[in-house]
Amino acid sequence: MSAATNLKAPRHPQGYTIIEMMVAITISLIILAALVALFAGNSRERAQIALTNQQTENGRYALQIIGDDLRDAGYFATFNPGTVVSPNAQLIVLAALPDPCATDVLTLNNAVAIAVQGYDDGANAPACLPADLRAGTDILVVRRASTCAVGTAGCDLQVPGDFYLQTSGCTTEMSAGNYYVLDSNTAAFNLHRKDCVTAGFLYQYRTHIYFVANNDKLNDGIPTLKRWELGLAGQPGTIVPLVEGIEDLQIEYGLDTAIPTAGTPAVYTADPGSYNGCTAATNPTCVGYWRNTVAAKIYVLARNLTTTQGYTDTKSYTLGQTAAGAANTVGPFSDGYKRHVYESAARLNNLAYRNSP
Repeated sequence: MSAATNLKAPRHPQGYTIIEMMVAITISLIILAALVALFAGNSRERAQIALTNQQTENGRYALQIIGDDLRDAGYFATFNPGTVVSPNAQLIVLAALPDPCATDVLTLNNAVAIAVQGYDDGANAPACLPADLRAGTDILVVRRASTCAVGTAGCDLQVPGDFYLQTSGCTTEMSAGNYYVLDSNTAAFNLHRKDCVTAGFLYQYRTHIYFVANNDKLNDGIPTLKRWELGLAGQPGTIVPLVEGIEDLQIEYGLDTAIPTAGTPAVYTADPGSYNGCTAATNPTCVGYWRNTVAAKIYVLARNLTTTQGYTDTKSYTLGQTAAGAANTVGPFSDGYKRHVYESAARLNNLAYRNSP
């Protein structure tokens, strides 16, 4: 074999050209940009879904808290305020609505007659509420005893200085006008059950004032549903934040105006105190409308806790009716928060039962 045939052919260069590399990089960057945009879009969607879910939960939770309390409004164990006019000279026909901030025994006893009380659009708000009240929102007062008797399984123990309600089942005590005791002094609880021997059950007494504040915490800008709760005797009540993102609260009260009463609402109004032309000159009559409240419609306006990029809220929202009967409309807010109105109805079981024929 000749030497020429042993020579190998030269090898061609291996790899990519610069042009090929640039094309590949460009295509990769385009694919990467598309993936980044996809992931960013999915992340935004997930964030919006989370905000919407949170808003829905907050709105429904606010309705549940208020609705449950209203359904128990006027619960005083075995004592029925509608059956007697003035037991122990305590339950009287009031000429004015009681102070919901009161922590003295006399005022609390007088207030037993008014299980539900409200302040339309926050007018003349109770003095115990903070200055951070959100303008134009309703204030709701609910009075009742706990449904859990002290000492029974799963119930709280008695706290010294707290207010408790004790009712009588003893006919001898009731015939003498001793139907109930509402006090913070342990020595005052001397009523008995049906056998007239066994001490009557004690139930923690509660006054709750629901309102909307501009902030959850100081200057954080998050509107929040809060509640003032009756505390120990001689001490100011406690304010408890309940639900963030609640921007407005409106209540319509269902009044039983039938004669005789029927236990069902004949009309709804945003302010029983001004219903049917009520004025200060007929205050006892106006207070009487509060006593005949047997149902309520609850409206809350909930908003997201953060703004949505590129969104402007140009909507108007209707939360029931005003005391004058017009649509109670708020907005547009012209900001980046998404909002929704949640509404529910509650039957005030104890009050409706007492009004039933």
